[in-house]
Amino acid sequence: MTSRTLISDLAALPDGPVTVAGWVETVRDQKKVQFVILRDESGAAQLVNPATRELAEDAPADGPGSAAALELTEAISGLSHGSFVRVTGELKHDERVKLGGLEVKIGSLEVVSAALETPIAADSGLDKRMDWRFLDLRQPKQNLIFRVQTTFLHALRGVWVEKGLIEIQTPKLMASASESRAELFEVEYFETKAYLAQSPQFFKQMAQAAGFGGVFEVGPAFRADPSFTSRHATEFTSIDTEISWIESHEDVMALHEELLVAGFQAVADKHGDEIRELFGVEVVVPSRPFPRIPLAEAKQIVADRGYVVPRADADMDPEGERRISEYVKEELGHEFVFLTDYASSIRPFYHMRHEGDPGLTNSYDLIYNGVEISTGAQREHRVDVLVEQAKEKGLDPEELGFYLDFFRYGVPPHGGFGMGLARVLMLMLHEHSIRETTYLFRGPTRLLP
Repeated sequence: MTSRTLISDLAALPDGPVTVAGWVETVRDQKKVQFVILRDESGAAQLVNPATRELAEDAPADGPGSAAALELTEAISGLSHGSFVRVTGELKHDERVKLGGLEVKIGSLEVVSAALETPIAADSGLDKRMDWRFLDLRQPKQNLIFRVQTTFLHALRGVWVEKGLIEIQTPKLMASASESRAELFEVEYFETKAYLAQSPQFFKQMAQAAGFGGVFEVGPAFRADPSFTSRHATEFTSIDTEISWIESHEDVMALHEELLVAGFQAVADKHGDEIRELFGVEVVVPSRPFPRIPLAEAKQIVADRGYVVPRADADMDPEGERRISEYVKEELGHEFVFLTDYASSIRPFYHMRHEGDPGLTNSYDLIYNGVEISTGAQREHRVDVLVEQAKEKGLDPEELGFYLDFFRYGVPPHGGFGMGLARVLMLMLHEHSIRETTYLFRGPTRLLP
């Protein structure tokens, strides 16, 4: 690999020779001195070069005023923004330098890859920035999003591993629907049809029948949803977990809380200052337990506050989610709330019904800052009940044969959740769209880049 020092590591080094490499963010080409702001994946630093504009008749062979110095000056004058360069020079700590209190005096400069004039600016519209996403991601704010994502997922994985859960990678090509036939992408598959997985639900449950005890996955999921909202995508990263031997969905919610607290704490500890500087927001680590409100009660609360959910079914709508979040934040001081006890009419066939009240399920949605980020539930593990519930939903048990077989050979009581990664990051950083917090967004009209 190229020998270089990351810009973030310069502050810890003594004055002396260094090699840095990155892309040119700014060039200030003054008559007597040239400044280059060089950025790499870790930060930015100021480079400086005393300019040599012409050669004297008695020009020295080396150093200031030499032909080499003139060549270097001209090379810097010709640098285009975004070009990748490698620079060797002398590091000097100087508290007068606003950018990090240090600068590098350029000794030699190599243009590794010259750039054309950039087609976007910091104030370009979202769609145009998405067209040139690889350039948009050079912005410090965008870079930070994905460092936050890395820290967040690492913290979640730490909890899973500590608890002995097994990481799995489930297939994304399926012979039948994992939830319903709505929002399915159908693809040609040799002599038959296949479907892109809406979730790893069936395969997470298979792991319970396999005796894994608990599993997790971070992977893609697909929904043929024509929505153009700020929180929907046709392909997204889903955070999933499933655990055995639960008493109810309360056990799932407890694990869910533990994971989120660990993730938010890690982000706040590692990136809190940067997030405050670049996003102007504070990462609030949630306290446990999160508030829990039955859905019917939540709908009554928002109705009492002046908003009646205008839906024919029993579900909550996005405005209702915003309203109940406002209530929870005002009255309970919390950014999260579990809405529980959803009607069976709006839940998948594999959600366990309330004992004594089949109209309700042992399930929840987790709302964060007004937006649903996750659905979780205790699953039904009795095969005869599953068959009847599938029929109620208009599903053909014959098509679900491979799934129902899991339960014919024994499976413990279990439950789990799926959570959208980009939504969590969007709400944590107070961004306006998951397009900002998705590496490469996919929607009804976007397949590139």
